[in-house]
Amino acid sequence: MKVVPIALMLAALLCTSAAQPAEDHETARRAVERGELLPLSRILAKAEKEYPGRVLEVDLDREKDRYYYEIEILLNDGRVIELTYDGRTGELLDTEIEDD
Repeated sequence: MKVVPIALMLAALLCTSAAQPAEDHETARRAVERGELLPLSRILAKAEKEYPGRVLEVDLDREKDRYYYEIEILLNDGRVIELTYDGRTGELLDTEIEDD
């Protein structure tokens, strides 16, 4: 599976606005240290194993005190799937095949 370099994805993942990328990065890093958020590498490894293809996009969303990873993958059969994982447990919460 070809994966966009982790550093680039992490930078894109953690930057919700150009004005505060350092704060967002630090917030996520501290959440990982506190055990509130699994490292992106663990979630990506799980997604790659279960859904072979090419990672197109990764987003980190936060709702109150919960984090969610959203990973978009171009599957080997040409379909695009969006996966939503619980950021704390790594549980796959939702899969959605995009219709385009």
